[in-house]
Amino acid sequence: MAQFVLAGKANCPYFAKAEFLADLLQRSLPKFNIHKICMHPNEWQVNYLIKCSNLSKKLLPMLLCSHLIYLLSYSQQWLETTCKEHGWQHENSPMIWRELIHRGGKGMLLGGFNDFLEHVQAYYSISSDMTSELMMKIAAENLKTREICMEEEVYNQSLVKPKHIWISSALNPTCYSLIPQLFAPGVFQDTPTISLHLLDVGAVEEELQGIRMETQDLALPQLHEVTVHTELDQAFQQAHTIILLDDLWPEDGEAGEDEGENKVRKVSERYRQFGRLIEERAHKDVMVVVAGNSLVNLKCSLLLENTSSVSSGRFVAMATQLEYEARAHISQKLFVKTADVTDVIVWGNISGSYHIDLQRAKVFHYNGAIWGWSDFSQPVLEMIYDRKWLECDFMSLVSTHRHTVASKSQRATAISATNGIIAVLKAWNNNSSAEQVLSLGILSTGQYNLPAGVVFSMPVTFQHGRWSELSDVIIGDELRAKLQIAVDELREEKDLASRTRKGTS
Repeated sequence: MAQFVLAGKANCPYFAKAEFLADLLQRSLPKFNIHKICMHPNEWQVNYLIKCSNLSKKLLPMLLCSHLIYLLSYSQQWLETTCKEHGWQHENSPMIWRELIHRGGKGMLLGGFNDFLEHVQAYYSISSDMTSELMMKIAAENLKTREICMEEEVYNQSLVKPKHIWISSALNPTCYSLIPQLFAPGVFQDTPTISLHLLDVGAVEEELQGIRMETQDLALPQLHEVTVHTELDQAFQQAHTIILLDDLWPEDGEAGEDEGENKVRKVSERYRQFGRLIEERAHKDVMVVVAGNSLVNLKCSLLLENTSSVSSGRFVAMATQLEYEARAHISQKLFVKTADVTDVIVWGNISGSYHIDLQRAKVFHYNGAIWGWSDFSQPVLEMIYDRKWLECDFMSLVSTHRHTVASKSQRATAISATNGIIAVLKAWNNNSSAEQVLSLGILSTGQYNLPAGVVFSMPVTFQHGRWSELSDVIIGDELRAKLQIAVDELREEKDLASRTRKGTS
């Protein structure tokens, strides 16, 4: 069977003539098969997004508001891409090739209309006598039909209202384990479709494409699309949820700049820019979760400084991973499961000076002198009699936990980071119990007599999609002194970020 592919611009007269000839061959020869690819002129050789100017003005707003903007802006020139994939050289419309799949080949380029005509005359003794007038008429009809189809595509896509989730630093190992968990029951349970956007500025696009392909392989019912981005031209467009992971910075810096200043300078530049983009492009009720091991509070603070129209309550820095790590060490000490330890509080600078507070911590199913029903709990501080372990060893174990895990597994602690992020999203998206306490970095407005304007980790509860700080917490003199150390450190980080900004302006 002869299988041919005819591709060309809808308004090309020679595409119309080749199409007419191919139809004639297909009717006359039972084993002749033709596949047609009729494209708008701007699809053929120009970035697909430019063709919006040729669509009806009524449909343009639909296009710009729909998820198509992500797909269109990253479509390459079709002709260039196709020729590159097959190793061909061709410039004009139409382009015709013969498929050799059944023979183990990838296709044989015939060329343009004249080459196709010569091939047909030589093999089938059939020619075409179509007049120029008819060629132009069919080309005009093809163009009109193609534009109608494009408008229908845009309209149909505008009817889909997915939730847009953006993950930055998508090549971070945490992203790999995070993606399938985002679609687990109870995370976005009232969301029928999700558009996932993977952003990693300056990264190799092929690596992101690999993650995109694996995500599509999961066949997730909620998944509408996956897009990849290595530039900021579409970053956070229409975002409903943004998850910011640690950046994988290259090892470079300015002359005379130490490693700490170099990192703060890069974070300052990147997250101020992120904040402005979120302000400009994201939904006003966007949920922003800042996660990672480095300058987490500072990153969240920089975002808040540059998003005046988005409520500060929509930004949190994740301390839940640290909280869960503390729970794990307590559970090992008490010989219970990690899930049996609750209400551990993390105060302060999540990736710096922090304090683990056990004043509200409870343990369930503890094998002690007193037993009760299944939901019976006891205070952790009353069950741990080893005060030396609590005051010295415990904090040391928690502070070195991630390094210990990473050194044993030879990889980043991506699973526990994922678990912390998912815990926050579940509480935020659902009506969680008023008794469930999480530790998050939030903007201080003077709670607990902390200075306003600092992103500080503190205990919160979630109700109806909003968090509120815990009220029944006792801040004694000893705890106050530890919190002040964290406040001073966070102020130093902000001051350093301000100085690096002035130095680069």
